[in-house]
Amino acid sequence: MFNVFIIYFEFDMKKVIGIGNALVDVLVQLNDEAILSQYQLPKGGMQLIDFATAQQLGKQLESLPKSFVSGGSAANTICGLASWSVDTAFVGKVCNDEYGKQYTQNLVSWGVKPLMIEGNNMSGFCTALISPDGERTMATFLGAAAELKDIEINDDIFSGYDILHVEGYLLQNHALMKTILQKAKNNGWEIALDMASFNVVEDNLEFLQQIVNEYVDIVFANEDEAFAYTKLNSMDALNCIAQQCKIAVVKVGAKGSLVQENDKIVSLEAFPAQRIDTTGAGDLYATGFLYGYVANFDLERSAKIASYISSMSVEVIGTKFTEQQWKQIIDTINQF
Repeated sequence: MFNVFIIYFEFDMKKVIGIGNALVDVLVQLNDEAILSQYQLPKGGMQLIDFATAQQLGKQLESLPKSFVSGGSAANTICGLASWSVDTAFVGKVCNDEYGKQYTQNLVSWGVKPLMIEGNNMSGFCTALISPDGERTMATFLGAAAELKDIEINDDIFSGYDILHVEGYLLQNHALMKTILQKAKNNGWEIALDMASFNVVEDNLEFLQQIVNEYVDIVFANEDEAFAYTKLNSMDALNCIAQQCKIAVVKVGAKGSLVQENDKIVSLEAFPAQRIDTTGAGDLYATGFLYGYVANFDLERSAKIASYISSMSVEVIGTKFTEQQWKQIIDTINQF
């Protein structure tokens, strides 16, 4: 990733910190989807697996093209913001092993302040299985990331920032998630939450509804997650979520996205793109929207930036852009 600085006006941007699972992404391009059925992996979702299963899966995928990149939902969003000169930090847990060292070094190279907590287990990794149609399905071995505990979230972490971006994958540890949100609110932060995956929403529905109502200011959800949360169609789900927080975002894939704040609704069509890999598209949507938010852009402009960078992200494997692609993105959004 290239550090790119986009300055529209002279102003002090709010500082953004992310908290989530620190995972190395193993991106694998599938020839067919048979392996999804074999491992009972719901297409488009995220499934936790143990280390033995991860090893077995890895052996079956040895002959397929793959790439490795430091990832995790919240980290992807934060690294994108850092590339646009937003002051950022990331909190996660890794082991002092090869994956963990590479992960921390990558954060630094992207301009993110790493606030990493050292764990005892092997650093986590996520095998992102990319179907021929570009949809990604994730099989995740959390490793050290799963060791992050509520007692390790101390007040020192919360000094000097304005906005917290947290991923829904942490919902699987209710005590951890609640501690993070409570401390963020106690420090006067605004909170953005990405719902992460429809099966995570289904498995934690009652708790998720509680924390959205009590703590969250901005909610990011795709149409499957929004349906899992509300059992409503996308527009009605948008309105339902918007009654519970400050800003609701529902991404509807190739059809675009819907954003609501109070009674104002913005509906945007997706930008044309050749879909190769949807890995991280939602994370980079959050990057674009939060960039507009901290820059005090209006709702429509923020959503347009988000939609554009998300559309561009599906044309590459993973969440990285080449220098030329970054230039194209910058040239385009400077005209918004």
